[in-house]
Amino acid sequence: MNDLSYAILQETPDDAEAIERLNARTFGPGRFAKSAYRLREEVAHIPELSFTARVGTLMVGSVRLSPIIVGAATKALLLGPLTIEPPFRNHGIGRKLIARALDEAKRKGHRLVVLVGDEPYYSRSGFKPAGKGRITMPGPADPARLLVAELEPGAFDGVSGAVRPDWPAA
Repeated sequence: MNDLSYAILQETPDDAEAIERLNARTFGPGRFAKSAYRLREEVAHIPELSFTARVGTLMVGSVRLSPIIVGAATKALLLGPLTIEPPFRNHGIGRKLIARALDEAKRKGHRLVVLVGDEPYYSRSGFKPAGKGRITMPGPADPARLLVAELEPGAFDGVSGAVRPDWPAA
C-alpha cells in the first residue's frame, strides 16, 4: 500500500455527517471532554480552511481549523480534529492534510495556529511547544501538548494567555 493514491479536497457542507462519523470512530465519546473539543463546541470551524482526504469516493481523513483568540486579542486558529481512518495511517495523509490547511490559512492572511497534540508528530509540520504556562486552554489540557505554528515569523512573539473562541470571526 505504499503507492496509495488519494486526493486532498476542501471540505463541503455534504461532508459534515461523514466527518462526524469518522471522528466518532477514531476518537470515541471521550473526545467531548477534551479542552479542544469544548472550544469547538462554541465556535464553528472555517470550511474554506478545512479539508478531507479521499481514496476514490471513500473519505479516509479530515482536518479542520477554527477561529480562536489567545490572551487579550491575538487572533489565531485551532487545528483539529485531525483524523485518519486507521487502515490508511502511515501513508502521509495526515501531514498532507495539515500542510494544505496551513498553506491555505497563510494564503488567507492568518499568522498563528495552535493545537493540542503530540510534538513528535506535529513538529514535522512546523509546530513547536508553546512553552510552559504561556498559553492555557479552558479545562484540562497537558501543557506539554500545547503546540503552536507560526505562519508568519514572529507571530507568537509576546503572545500569552487563555485560549477562547473567536465568535466574531465565525
